[in-house]
Amino acid sequence: MASPTADLHRLLGDRVVTDPDVATGFASDAYPQAQPLSGTEFTVVRARSREDVVTTLRYAAEHRVPVVPQGGRTATTGAAGALPGGIVLSTAAMTTVEILSQERIAVVGPGVINADLRAAAAERGLAYPPDPASSAMCSIGGNVATNAGGLCCVKYGVTADYVRGLEVVLPGGAVVRTGRRTAKGVAGYDLTGLFVGSEGTLGVVTEAVLRLLPLGDPALTVLAVFPTLAATLAGVDALRGARHTPSLLELLDGPSVDAVQAYGDYGFPLGSGGVLLVQSDRAGHTLEDVEEYAVAMRAAGASEVAVAEDRAEADLLLAGRRALNPALHAKGHRFIEDVCVPVTRLGELVRRVHVIADARGLDATCGGHAGDGNLHPCFFYDPDDPASRAAAEAAFDDVVRAAWELGGTLTGEHGVGVQKRPWLAEELGVAEVARQRAVKTLFDPLGIMNPGRGIA
Repeated sequence: MASPTADLHRLLGDRVVTDPDVATGFASDAYPQAQPLSGTEFTVVRARSREDVVTTLRYAAEHRVPVVPQGGRTATTGAAGALPGGIVLSTAAMTTVEILSQERIAVVGPGVINADLRAAAAERGLAYPPDPASSAMCSIGGNVATNAGGLCCVKYGVTADYVRGLEVVLPGGAVVRTGRRTAKGVAGYDLTGLFVGSEGTLGVVTEAVLRLLPLGDPALTVLAVFPTLAATLAGVDALRGARHTPSLLELLDGPSVDAVQAYGDYGFPLGSGGVLLVQSDRAGHTLEDVEEYAVAMRAAGASEVAVAEDRAEADLLLAGRRALNPALHAKGHRFIEDVCVPVTRLGELVRRVHVIADARGLDATCGGHAGDGNLHPCFFYDPDDPASRAAAEAAFDDVVRAAWELGGTLTGEHGVGVQKRPWLAEELGVAEVARQRAVKTLFDPLGIMNPGRGIA
């Protein structure tokens, strides 16, 4: 299929990328198994406004051209990779931010970077809690598309808990508004919830109305090092009995800690059984809380505990956790999981990951959000050895099935994308997939929105 670059350039001018080398930079997201196209095989539109999106989607519908919405390209599932002959519609330049302090909402463009929104809200004494580990790079549009979670879900929940309303352009160019700006509202079906987590398969978000909270105290962090994996998991159990819920509870198993330390010196000890990072932002009680967490983890078997006494120390301790994904990328080729299980089954999941890896003859890491049961196991393989890759693929399947056995799901926050489509019908059931595809057809009758990803 020939790309529509010339046609769209006539309609949109410099919004359309005409240099194939530049276009190649938009070929894929952060999916480790991506096989990017060349910049001559697809068209890139860098939208600056809703009108640019409308024009693009009207053209796409008229000419039956597939469209891939794209933001910060941090997705790990292949949901935002270019399609042959298709259009990559980047909303990265749509970065307006309006903070309405009295209403405690933010009205933002989809290209706004998560960390930038958090900083803008903080200047007004407000907080936007969703905090993915990639917050310095990921966009609000992408967060909405995948219902992103992150480091603070244990206390504050996920993106869906903060989206009050959306402006969405549908294929064909129609603009719809969902939800509300008010604190309450039950008029009609919850279409906002339908679009959140839809992975760009229904339309393109051009504006989001987000709920904000009063800014808490600067969070303090406690880092606990454990001699064994069993002790690390005992530390997680001990923290669930804390009187006040931590604002963050992250787990890194020993191999994850070693990978982070190999990537950069974050002060983590090599050869440990695991590390827990715990935070409190409870107003007036942060130091009291982290000291309580420290006592609980020492009692659970921590061999070393460090309590941050100020924000700078807290950020330094957390930097190693934020470096986990680039550290694993540097470690080698991997399949990255995103399974979520009930929090009471978390320890079983971590143990199963390593049993699976040993049985398949692979190296594995397991880290993530211990507070809500959402972990990101990785299986490493040799891309030049077909047997090694096959073993990693089999281990990936093993972990999905282990998560199901433990009462969990194949994706907690990354979405389905390309990566997890083979398991989707087995988790949801064939009839449910058919119902959901019927809903997609209502919004996208031509099937041009991000085909082959998620439910599409």
